[in-house]
Amino acid sequence: MFLPSVLALFLYFPEDKREYIPAAITCVIFLIGALVTMRLIIKISNKEALKTKELEEQVNKNQTTQGNS
Repeated sequence: MFLPSVLALFLYFPEDKREYIPAAITCVIFLIGALVTMRLIIKISNKEALKTKELEEQVNKNQTTQGNS
């Protein structure tokens, strides 16, 4: 009973559909920003994984040379 009347305060469907344009533009801007950020994080993560793998190989190489001598 109380919930629909409270939700009705937050729902607004304008008669003039041009009022949706700023919201759509803002949504697109944030979507593009999120995609760019995600790609950047993936690229940095791949670089860090490569560095970690190289470091691991160096450590393994040093351990095998110390174990043989």
